[in-house]
Amino acid sequence: MSEWVALGVAMLAACAVVIVVVVLRQRRIGEDDDPSETPDVIEYMTMMIGVVYAIVLGLAIAGVWEARGAAQDSALREAQALHEVSARAEVYPPEVRDRVQAAVEGYVSYVVETEWAYMTEHDALSPRGAELLDEVRHAVMDRAPANEVESHAYQAILDQVAAADSARASRGQNVGPTMPGVVWFGLVVGALVAVGLVFTLQIRRSARELLLAGLFSALIAFILFLVWAFDDPFGRDIGVDSQPFLDLFPGLPASPSS
Repeated sequence: MSEWVALGVAMLAACAVVIVVVVLRQRRIGEDDDPSETPDVIEYMTMMIGVVYAIVLGLAIAGVWEARGAAQDSALREAQALHEVSARAEVYPPEVRDRVQAAVEGYVSYVVETEWAYMTEHDALSPRGAELLDEVRHAVMDRAPANEVESHAYQAILDQVAAADSARASRGQNVGPTMPGVVWFGLVVGALVAVGLVFTLQIRRSARELLLAGLFSALIAFILFLVWAFDDPFGRDIGVDSQPFLDLFPGLPASPSS
């Protein structure tokens, strides 16, 4: 099932549950019931809990969005550094240049076609990816510079290989869910409490009240979905893909994740 289909089902289910509970509860209330008799303290507590939960939700979505941004930035820096390695290798003789560029393309192809799916399945970088990046480094270091131009390019290329290695390590740190289970427990319990408090306000079966109650529960379900979707930067449909590598190395085939 698509994640967006699951979101639609969850939002509709949340609306349906709230509306059904309100309707069934209303049937059990006598005709002489006065909705204005709701104690002021209940209205105050409902408002305060709603505000606190809104703040918690805001902090949660800001945290996972920041983690997603860091993951996207690491992928972009890695692709850019490898592109620089390939471009700066043009100053070398053809056989050395071709060896360096082939090593870079082999690594990028593996990342796009294999490692991206590996990260989703194992929540970690693959050992083979590290080996291929070492091959890029060795392809650069195996030949000493023969002139001043190559000497300047040699150090610059090594710096870019180091930058790619650092970006790869950063990408590895962002693999997998970023929020601990206890935070998810608090978010889910808070959602149940926030929606449950709606029933303490003696909502009637008017279309306006039912619509507002349903929209409130659907909004919470939607925000929780966003937090869940951004929580794993490389493992969701709206997560970070390998597009930066494809943009800088257009000759590569697109991966399923892109």
